[in-house]
Amino acid sequence: MNMMKGTVPDSMPDLMPVLSRGKHRNPRSGACFMEFASYLAGEAWSDHPACTHPLLASAARMVNDCTSDTARARLVPLIPSVIGLRGDNARVRLLIALRAATSALPVTSADHQRALAVGILNCERHLTEASGTIPDDVALRIRNSFDAAPETERWAREFIASMGSWSRSKFTDRTAETIIRVSVQGVAEACVPDPDGQLYDLLAGAIDDCTMVLTPAVNPRAARVTADPTHVTPTHRTKTKDTARV
Repeated sequence: MNMMKGTVPDSMPDLMPVLSRGKHRNPRSGACFMEFASYLAGEAWSDHPACTHPLLASAARMVNDCTSDTARARLVPLIPSVIGLRGDNARVRLLIALRAATSALPVTSADHQRALAVGILNCERHLTEASGTIPDDVALRIRNSFDAAPETERWAREFIASMGSWSRSKFTDRTAETIIRVSVQGVAEACVPDPDGQLYDLLAGAIDDCTMVLTPAVNPRAARVTADPTHVTPTHRTKTKDTARV
């Protein structure tokens, strides 16, 4: 079976799952984003399939669970784009975490902003050490997010400077997952007109970031089945703190 990024089996299954929150035993009971991906990729039914980088899969599960029921179906066109996006490039975890944190910092509550600001600066430093430079678009996203919360940026820089050698610690998958979780939950709980649309954009951007690193010959915008972002204001949204899967 062809497992290249963005491809699906030549013959589609007769039964297509319906996206819903959480884990599911089989397609008939529904599917989360990554269970659907495992289904399309021809893998064993799982929300942790081998076809996708673990941290991108983690972000997809969190976005799936934190998106409202009325808007979740809009995530479906993104699913083929994660199939085949796998590899061990260390920049992937940094770019996914940066995408999440810079998306959330301008809209999340004050109690999350400081943690995300420290996370952004940590990602920035490690990405510079790994690549020697930061891509212009990434640098612009970092600058724009801090411009939306200048006092938080000042606090984060002073905090890191005060921590000395601790701030030079390694950046692990667990570090990235923590940043992603705080970011996704922060966006989902934000008092903004369209949190579902922002969650969609966060995940779509993370997919693009991974594509540029893991399959650089592919144009992520052209390869993806496109759909308008969610931009649906939910009729009801419950608090999502501590409920997103990783």
